[in-house]
Amino acid sequence: MERLDRFMAAANAAYYANHDPFADFTTAPEISQVFGELLGLWAAVVWQRMGRPAPVLLAEAGPGRGTLMADALRAIGQVAGDFAAALRLHLVETSPRLRAEQAARLPSATWHERLADLPQGPLILLANEFLDALPIRQFVRRAGSWRERHVTAGAFIECPLTDLPFDLPDDLTEGAVIEVNEVARAAVADLAARLAQSGGAALFLDYGPEGSAAGDSFQAIRAGRPADPLRAPGSADLTAHVDFAALARRARDVGAAVFGPLAQGIFLARLGLSERARRLARERTPEQAAAIFAGVERLAAPDRMGRLFKALAIAHPSLSELPGFAA
Repeated sequence: MERLDRFMAAANAAYYANHDPFADFTTAPEISQVFGELLGLWAAVVWQRMGRPAPVLLAEAGPGRGTLMADALRAIGQVAGDFAAALRLHLVETSPRLRAEQAARLPSATWHERLADLPQGPLILLANEFLDALPIRQFVRRAGSWRERHVTAGAFIECPLTDLPFDLPDDLTEGAVIEVNEVARAAVADLAARLAQSGGAALFLDYGPEGSAAGDSFQAIRAGRPADPLRAPGSADLTAHVDFAALARRARDVGAAVFGPLAQGIFLARLGLSERARRLARERTPEQAAAIFAGVERLAAPDRMGRLFKALAIAHPSLSELPGFAA
């Protein structure tokens, strides 16, 4: 028997070490090159507003195949050569398999196991679908008190609480589930403290509600389909919704500025998603142009990824405005 967060951490570590995750699911950078290009230009504008520090760390957490960063660097090189010269590329990745793929696209990168391992100095961090795979704890309301979910023999078991370093609400109904991602909260708080002290900004794009809410969002994808998250650990990608409101509170508590969460569709639209897609389409065949517009629709439409996915940024307090977050 083990606590759910420990089960999830071990299962995901085994999954990413031994499987190609992109055989099971597709992320935004794989849907359209425009996604990474826009984030690269977002980083370039943020760097200018930081006062153009040189050198500056450009980092990505959970970089997948390296597609997002490769697209970002191409766009940066085309329109922001001074930023391209100043940046030092760093990637946060634990999977040897994925590191090998990233190295083929990004040979100048330096790799790290954790966000906390990034070198000191001004930092711009991009993180797409990074937080959702971090391990959660689940608490269930039973008879006026809280019990915690553990995993044993492929099933949940509810155990009395022995140690709880945070508060849970006491006004929820029988059977209500609360999810807490301690790892994400600690990582964002540490990152926010660093940004507040040393300068820079971090952009997270992931899925979850705008405000904190009760509910069970623990899920698995295997071979492109929903699966039992407790069966065959290490064979599927385990994720849960991101509690953006809780992460924003942690960042503000340590003195960082917070922007969002904002629906991904609105955020990308403000960065020029449609304009960039039209520009790309002019140079392609009708079939290729149709694929470009289909990808953009998938990223931004409210009934696709545009509403469920959110953008959240944290930054040094001197950065009073960030691209995409102001109407």
